[in-house]
Amino acid sequence: MTTTTAAALEIDLTLPFISGDLAGVGGSLRASTDHFIVEEIPLYEPSGEGQHLYVNITKEGLTSRDVEMGLARVFGVANRDVGSAGMKDKHARTTQTFSLLVSHVDEAFVQAAPERIAAGLPVTVNWARLHKNKLKRGHLLGNRFTITITDLAVTPQAAVARAQAIIATLAERGLPNFYGPQRLGREGANVQRGAELLRNKQHVPDRWLRNLLLASVQSYLCNRYLTRRILDGTYDTLLLGDVAKKVDTGGLFEVTDVDAENLRYAAQEISFTAPMYGPDMWAATGLSGALEAEVLSASGFTIEQMAKARLTGTRRMGRLRLTDLAVEANEEGLMVRFSLPKGAFATTLLRELMKNDDGALASVPEEDE
Repeated sequence: MTTTTAAALEIDLTLPFISGDLAGVGGSLRASTDHFIVEEIPLYEPSGEGQHLYVNITKEGLTSRDVEMGLARVFGVANRDVGSAGMKDKHARTTQTFSLLVSHVDEAFVQAAPERIAAGLPVTVNWARLHKNKLKRGHLLGNRFTITITDLAVTPQAAVARAQAIIATLAERGLPNFYGPQRLGREGANVQRGAELLRNKQHVPDRWLRNLLLASVQSYLCNRYLTRRILDGTYDTLLLGDVAKKVDTGGLFEVTDVDAENLRYAAQEISFTAPMYGPDMWAATGLSGALEAEVLSASGFTIEQMAKARLTGTRRMGRLRLTDLAVEANEEGLMVRFSLPKGAFATTLLRELMKNDDGALASVPEEDE
């Protein structure tokens, strides 16, 4: 168990496994960018009309921010006029769409855009099209991953058998929607600093960094809540007063009839949601409300502190339904293919398959919400 102390907050980064009774494949990640491939799943396709040029780009060795600034330079527009749905790591091969506001656009301009970009940036441009609005953060359904695990603890064939057994468990029980170690910082460093901000023991003038540190506290508490439900045996069932979410449509509702709603829960049509604490969060009631109040109380934080820090609060899907997860052996190890909705962390799935120390996953590329 990894624990540390920040002021009155004891930070426990240990997370339970859903497939804890099954051996993992071990191994290492990201020996090369070819071993970690991420493709954005768009929320919508560009219409072909408008003042915003959408360009779909495959990159390596560049952050999304690097590409945004590069596009602004190539086309002579302000950085604020370039948009993307999410920030992706440079230590992976990632494919995502960017938008930029341009004037006097015609078909010739669009057709020439890929060559113009390729001349100014070390990227591959897959297509260029027009759309009516800027691409903003969160304008995506999720991400599709193709990841190769190398240096396996067993033969590739044995790894496939182990992985398939784990996948069967995850298909039945769903995947807990933990935040990955990247959000919390190395050994919880982001959480420690965020805790000091909430207690007015530290001043961080940079707004982006301040928001990141405060959000890490919310993420940490969300993980503690999910951990409690797994350890208490309430992960596989709904609780009276849960704020549940429809998987397909995203609608939220309060659980007032546990027996009736558990039928839909077992079919993975709905999930309980976990608290992202804050004054505007839809708080659970009943048994569920008592549990999330207990988790918050144990942390030493209050909703009043969060309101003062301008943390609004929301709900997060507690359990993820996996529908397209597949594994196969190759010459380099075990290849894993899967998709996750936006905001979900690939490390949450990889840790179940590998059963390694979570600290070893801290450098895995993830979506920056």
